[in-house]
Amino acid sequence: MTTVDRVVPAERPRPAGPVPARQPVLARIAARAGGGALRIFLVLVALFWLMPSVGLLLSSLRGPQQIAESGWWRVLAQPAQLTWDNYSQLLSNGKVMGSLLTTAAITVPATLLVVVIGSLAGYAFAWLDFPGRDGWFLVVVGLLVVPVQVALIPVAKLFGAVGLFETTAGVILFHTAFGLPFAVFLLRNFFAEIPRELLEAARLDGAGELRLFTRVVLPLGGPAIASLGIFQFLWVWNDMLVALIFADSGHPPITVALQQEVRQFGNNIDVLAPGAFLSMVVPLIVFFAFQRQFVSGVMAGAVK
Repeated sequence: MTTVDRVVPAERPRPAGPVPARQPVLARIAARAGGGALRIFLVLVALFWLMPSVGLLLSSLRGPQQIAESGWWRVLAQPAQLTWDNYSQLLSNGKVMGSLLTTAAITVPATLLVVVIGSLAGYAFAWLDFPGRDGWFLVVVGLLVVPVQVALIPVAKLFGAVGLFETTAGVILFHTAFGLPFAVFLLRNFFAEIPRELLEAARLDGAGELRLFTRVVLPLGGPAIASLGIFQFLWVWNDMLVALIFADSGHPPITVALQQEVRQFGNNIDVLAPGAFLSMVVPLIVFFAFQRQFVSGVMAGAVK
């Protein structure tokens, strides 16, 4: 009996060491593009994004006749057009300057109330046991999808009945009520990531709930609280719909005051341009002042 030998094909030699994983397509494209080209592209994108702000700043530093005759880019060739006269007229405009104070009087309390109440509620939903906790939290999450426009008429009737319509307090309460669902949702999820062992160790040392909240939870939740404060500040400062309906028409916020200036004095650009820039630069200052905390809060929980 003859035995037929099988020919076994030789295996390909495997490279020594771990096999490198294939990089994603975007990562390979970025690696091939090179760091220098990518940086140039990002700088161009940033300049394009900042162009409207720069244009508004340069327009606010030009006279009304120059604004009517040419665009703001003419300043690059004729820097002698720049003047501070528009801001001098703005400071003498009591209505616009008063609207800035009104905006601050609305924004600061609305931001502080949302941060304080949202922090307390977020801690309660994260670490306190009470009946119906999960159900109430689902209700809070469901309120996130309720648009502001749905509540305008019912809240207007309610504020009119209790005497809060066209008052600063009414605008503050409206912004606080609609800012709390997002605040509770954000801070509850952040506080829930705090190690339980850390809280139990503080309780063993005799810390009560209030001391635990102020000495342990708040310092650890600083980035998330700073992010929430920036979001709420920007939303309230730049709001026009709620202010147009519920604010006092005699002392409106800056957004409504600028809209009234456009409606009444369409060519009053020497007041509108610096007023619009001032209303924009305040949120930018707040954002850049807390930029580090904002980035830390946004990235919290993304990396373990």
